[in-house]
Amino acid sequence: MFDNSALALAAADAAGAQYVETDCRATADGDAVLFHDETLQRLLGDPRPVAEVGTRELAALFASHGGLLTLGEALEAFPALRFNVDVKDLSAAADVGRAVAAHAHRVLLTSFDDRNRRAALDAARAAGAEVLPASSGGRSAIALLRLASALRLTRWTRCILRNLDAVQIPESFGALRVFTPRLVDAVHDAGAEVHVWTINDPERMRALVDGGADGIVTDRADLAIATLRPS
Repeated sequence: MFDNSALALAAADAAGAQYVETDCRATADGDAVLFHDETLQRLLGDPRPVAEVGTRELAALFASHGGLLTLGEALEAFPALRFNVDVKDLSAAADVGRAVAAHAHRVLLTSFDDRNRRAALDAARAAGAEVLPASSGGRSAIALLRLASALRLTRWTRCILRNLDAVQIPESFGALRVFTPRLVDAVHDAGAEVHVWTINDPERMRALVDGGADGIVTDRADLAIATLRPS
């Protein structure tokens, strides 16, 4: 399945997914489009950065790869889906914020770089969002949280998680275990959720949920639904 495409979203929707994870980058026209990579090389064999290609041209190039969508188009086309949006670069933040302003109740914004997430939230507020989207902390928040939870520094963990609704983490980073009982307990104590990425093995999905994960980010929505759907 072509990632971040209209076809991929349609397949997830048809499979019964309630949540989808996608990535946004800005085109040369400033439109936030669903696209993961910085360049077109992997998917299209074109070395140009997404930021240097106009939206119309990119849509034409992507037509045979599942279909390009702007974030606004995706939110309108799939009104029943909830979107986890990774803001990949700062230049996409303004259009992301505008796009999600009317859909805040079904959007969670995240980014490895907290500046991108905050800029998108600011843009949503400026666009008139009555309620801001949920959001998840970036790399710095996760690193601090891992340390604070290991040291059982409850006040510090609550401070780190202030204004955050979730943390989205890998199960491990190299030899370091990131998903730990202490981290899960600290996040839950602060009223936030733990989501783990990217898990495509059903046994790991079950083990992580049993260990306290509130969400699993996966490339295999069909397996996740079959594995985790309440019996």
